[in-house]
Amino acid sequence: MVDIERGYRKIEWAERHMKVLARIREEFERDKPLEGFRIGMALHVEAKTAVLVKTLVAGGAEVAITGCNPLSTQDDVAEALRDMGIKCFARRGMSREEYYEALNKVIDSKPDIIVDDGADLIFLLHGERNDWADNILGASEETTTGVIRLRAMEREGVLRFPVIAVNDAYTKFLFDNRYGTGQSTWDGIFRATNILIAGKNVVVAGYGWCGRGIAMRAKGLGANVIVTEVDEIRALEAVMDGFRVMPMEEAAKVGDIFITATGNINVIREEHFKLMKDGAILANAGHFNVEISIPDLEKLSKNVRQIRDYVTEYDLGDKRIYLIAEGRLVNLVVGDGHPIEVMDMSFSDQALAIRYIAENHEKLEKKVYRLPEELDRKVARLKLETMGIKIDELTEEQIKYLSDWRHGT
Repeated sequence: MVDIERGYRKIEWAERHMKVLARIREEFERDKPLEGFRIGMALHVEAKTAVLVKTLVAGGAEVAITGCNPLSTQDDVAEALRDMGIKCFARRGMSREEYYEALNKVIDSKPDIIVDDGADLIFLLHGERNDWADNILGASEETTTGVIRLRAMEREGVLRFPVIAVNDAYTKFLFDNRYGTGQSTWDGIFRATNILIAGKNVVVAGYGWCGRGIAMRAKGLGANVIVTEVDEIRALEAVMDGFRVMPMEEAAKVGDIFITATGNINVIREEHFKLMKDGAILANAGHFNVEISIPDLEKLSKNVRQIRDYVTEYDLGDKRIYLIAEGRLVNLVVGDGHPIEVMDMSFSDQALAIRYIAENHEKLEKKVYRLPEELDRKVARLKLETMGIKIDELTEEQIKYLSDWRHGT
């Protein structure tokens, strides 16, 4: 039995800490910029997402939503959304078939604008459901993995409608990816394992903004941090930040905890499992469960069992390796996802992106756009205001100085 009141209380708690989105909701309630628009969403259905949904509805939109990961839905929140009259098709623990059935139901609601996280909904509109693609005015994409895929589509000239890469907004990736992923990944690992991090060798695969956040928090917890990378500049940055950098083949021999955050496939695979120590723990912070090769792990194992909630033990004969959350997003499968105040900015970016599409779709080409800088800065400004922080402003003399090339030594 789903506790719907618990879902409402979670949403209320999130609303109390999402003060930027509250300001934007006031604007939406006044202006009704989304009146007459239908919005189809595939996001992690939990309390913070519900606050975004309520904001869009306040702006006049009709919303249909489902999850963007089979294990990240919180059923009490989903039930609360349905109780509010929202078309919500998400349920925790869906099979792959049920997951795509729910995505199809969102498309059946005939959306004008898409809000996606990981781009599964957008890809469905370019594949089996391309019958509705030409009716989409535009979309916004939440995460790095989805943006990577969408930019590849743009390069190949197959993108059917404009997409705003909300992930690429400064007020998203500098904070959500770094501080949000950094904190929430470890929260998920703590909840699943109850182990001490201090003194352990933590291997972080990928030193993008998510990897930076995970490594930073691991260092603060007293871990010895190792970074693996394929990008020379990011690897160099990791070295300068004080971390050891080495290939995964070397890191596999010494790591106690491995966390993937690359957005790529088979980052940890058979040859690495064979080198690992007994008791190695694996977790994934990337959007899809492909970064750790589960088929390889199953092939090598003599026995597989669930040893704790969210912890699967793989017995390889000479060692045991532990996988958290089935290799899916550890922060959302085990925990509550990113901290509320971080998602306040990310979902404010989303709300403004959706309004921008609604008001400017006729001028947008079929390509991937960044969120306009003035909207990005608006979110930063509102965030500072809600935190009670003031900053300086340039004087007229300073503005003139910065714009005049004649000034020299």
